[in-house]
Amino acid sequence: MLKKQQWAWAFYDWANSVYSLVITTAIFPIYYGEILDDTAGVKFLGILFSDKDILYSYSITTSFIIVVLISPILSAISDQMGDKKRFLKIFSWLGATGCASLYFFTGLENLWIGIFGSILASVGYWGSLVFYNAYLPEIATKKKQDQLSAVGFVYGYIGSAILLIICLALILFVDTSLTRYSFLLVALWWIGFAQITFRYLPASYSQPTSKTQKSLFSSAHLELIKVGKKLFKYERLKYFLISFFSLSIGIQTINYMATRFGDQELNLPAQNLIITILLIQFVAVAGSYLFSWLSLKLGNIKALQLGLLIWTGICIGAFLMRKDDPWVMYKFYALGAFVGLVLGGVQALARSFYSKLLPPTGDNAIYFSFFDIVEKLALILGSFIFAQVLYLTGSMQYSALCLATFFILSIFLLKLISKKIKA
Repeated sequence: MLKKQQWAWAFYDWANSVYSLVITTAIFPIYYGEILDDTAGVKFLGILFSDKDILYSYSITTSFIIVVLISPILSAISDQMGDKKRFLKIFSWLGATGCASLYFFTGLENLWIGIFGSILASVGYWGSLVFYNAYLPEIATKKKQDQLSAVGFVYGYIGSAILLIICLALILFVDTSLTRYSFLLVALWWIGFAQITFRYLPASYSQPTSKTQKSLFSSAHLELIKVGKKLFKYERLKYFLISFFSLSIGIQTINYMATRFGDQELNLPAQNLIITILLIQFVAVAGSYLFSWLSLKLGNIKALQLGLLIWTGICIGAFLMRKDDPWVMYKFYALGAFVGLVLGGVQALARSFYSKLLPPTGDNAIYFSFFDIVEKLALILGSFIFAQVLYLTGSMQYSALCLATFFILSIFLLKLISKKIKA
């Protein structure tokens, strides 16, 4: 049974995961592709991009660079003020505003709205997670953190699937011109349900210190470097963070580019892509609980290694797919089911395992800011590698195969942790 504040914390996943599904994965990537369907090359800010997907990938990279630059400063401020909730609210509003602005993206003439709107939404989403994740070690014991982390992901999968179904009903059964209204619904859902989290979570569980705002701005990034050096003194944390960096390159890049892969590389109809995404969501609910249970039976490390082995198989399976295969649609569904099985489970375990490994501290926001920056740097590198391999080979399939190497590396690094001490 979850306490009220634990439930309110997990419920934020219900609120903000609609961005991850509708904007990042399901509707916006397809909408973006259809809006620019007849465009051979895309010119943006005076730069000609040979492929619209390269521009999309670079826009994602830009948003992560912004988060990497600002989150250390804001995390340090929130820890010293003892007010994580204020920044959770700010980034939630930024994200919701970015989602709503996508309603006004209607073609090449206002492409800047689509690009800047998606960047703003991404900054809001990922920035809010820094402060959201920092609550986890404060509201749950180490024994409960795996379970609570998994519950958050489950709420996110269920809530986002519900809104996606509502959006699809409007698009398929009312009028396809209502696609843009999906972005407004995401904004309202996100900021509306987040009010429950804002109401019941305290400003912070840690006490503010007497550092001045000026000193915080001048020393935030140095503080983050100190945190990194401190964390890397712990052998298990060092290997875990490198492993997490490697697995995040694969998982997050796949999250962002999977729909474009099905559309561009396999020429699958939009309705089949949406069915696959819904399949992923519902299988992910079971997958999150499955890996929470596996972590109890096998330990965090072995459960993570099993999940990463499946991720490796997914990348190889994507590479072997051919659009002229009469069974390609069903193979894509099967691949989606495997993605759902490991998507939430691996991410939930990674978050809770990191929380368990942290040294006792009251400065959780700065520690999770470091965790978040590791993930964002991985995403920056992952999206860059994906775009570059696509540019060099002309095929996303080689990009997918390249990502498999990062999962294999992560498995090896987790093995080094298990040699140090059993999780």
